[in-house]
Amino acid sequence: MFNYAYCSDKYQYTMGKSFYDSGMKDKKAVFNLFYRKAPENNNWAVVSGTDEVVEMVSHLGNMDPDFFERFLPGEEYAEYRGYLSSMKFTGNIYAMREGEIAFPNQPIIIIEGPLIEAQVLETPMLCIMNHQMAVATKASRVCRATNRPVSEFGSRRAHGPWAATYGAKAAVIAGCSTTSNILAGTFFDYGSTGTMAHSYVTAFGSSVAGEYEAFDTYIKTHRNEPLIMLIDTYDTLKCGVLNAIKAFKNNGIDNSYKHGYGVRLDSGDLAYLSIECRRILDENGLTGCKIFATNSLDEYLITDLERQGACIDSYGVGDAIATSKAAPCFGNVYKLVEIDGEAVLKRSEDKIKLINPGSQITYRIMINDPSKGEIFKVDVTCLRGDSLSKQIEAGETFTVCDEYDRYKNKTFEAGTYTALIMQHKVIENGICCAKKYTLQEKKAYCHDTLMHFSPSERRLINPHYYKVDISDDLYNLKMSIITKLVAEIRNFKG
Repeated sequence: MFNYAYCSDKYQYTMGKSFYDSGMKDKKAVFNLFYRKAPENNNWAVVSGTDEVVEMVSHLGNMDPDFFERFLPGEEYAEYRGYLSSMKFTGNIYAMREGEIAFPNQPIIIIEGPLIEAQVLETPMLCIMNHQMAVATKASRVCRATNRPVSEFGSRRAHGPWAATYGAKAAVIAGCSTTSNILAGTFFDYGSTGTMAHSYVTAFGSSVAGEYEAFDTYIKTHRNEPLIMLIDTYDTLKCGVLNAIKAFKNNGIDNSYKHGYGVRLDSGDLAYLSIECRRILDENGLTGCKIFATNSLDEYLITDLERQGACIDSYGVGDAIATSKAAPCFGNVYKLVEIDGEAVLKRSEDKIKLINPGSQITYRIMINDPSKGEIFKVDVTCLRGDSLSKQIEAGETFTVCDEYDRYKNKTFEAGTYTALIMQHKVIENGICCAKKYTLQEKKAYCHDTLMHFSPSERRLINPHYYKVDISDDLYNLKMSIITKLVAEIRNFKG
């Protein structure tokens, strides 16, 4: 079995040996997994992958010492290899739900545990989360470009079978109506969809008559299923749509066919062709025949098609989603924020890489607006148990300040808000305690969560930036560590 708990970088284990040999391995560590900047000028990202993280963590410690000898050879590693072969994760993990909307610098996953156990989880955890969040965030963008259904069918372009399967899952969570991937449909009990390719049509011979035979045969062999004819193999308007109409009518398929029927366009001027197909179909009484469009679509092309008045009922999107083509590398990072109760941070030469120290918790503040309903107003990350955290959990009046402009602040009066905790315990003392959700429930949660943000925060171009802050105690802790570091560096003589 491919144990992806060990899909890791060697330096996780070389660091681990130093922790092991020096007696540091059992120091209590807290790591945060978060991202600094969303792709494509998004204001936020869609969380996906935390279920696979929990599964991955459960596989830690299930390899023989011989496995470790392959990359940690030598007698000096013998004792350490024996330790690794039985090293399970024994700590706690908190995570955002799949389908959650996460903002920069918020802990998406919080790992508490012995230093060596938490350290070696970094690479496999980032591998899972960066892939799925890239796909989910892109899928959300594509789906928000239209009110019509979007199907994911990018398996052939995905970066391997694992990516195809779990990428399809991430795409559905973020809003895709269906996926073509049968493994994803089977594993997650969601089902999969698909009809025909051009090779199916040409298998009946490269002729107009062969195209009709292909359609007629497909209808006869797929009764009581959705029937979608691919009509651009030879000429969309001069024969494709006409052959589809003929095949439908000869087989008694019309608007009364309860399973749904339609045609698919996969090339050419999709706006023009869809408008002309709609006219021809309607003239022939097939007003219920749907038009599906594919062909290297993304959110920008879909937006432009709709601007042109295209008569398209549903879109199929492949590589733009499956590979998150415009931004294929998501930026989650994994950073130590506390060791044996002492808050730590990475300062770095780049300002954007400065992290928030200490054990944290994030609250999403929701109010009930008489005209807009329940809306999210601000996310605030606190130190666990700090003064602001206590105020929020007690339902008291509190004020949040902008981290970068302390004169910008917002007060929430007691009784006017609801506070939602963003990170939930999914592993306790090494044992899974995560609540299970179906793929359909995750998708519904993502959609419902999005609807609590304003339309301006959901738009694709130049979105309004939702307010995200940190508590005063977290801010002051961060500044105190930086001030101390700067003074030490200034006085350091080498």
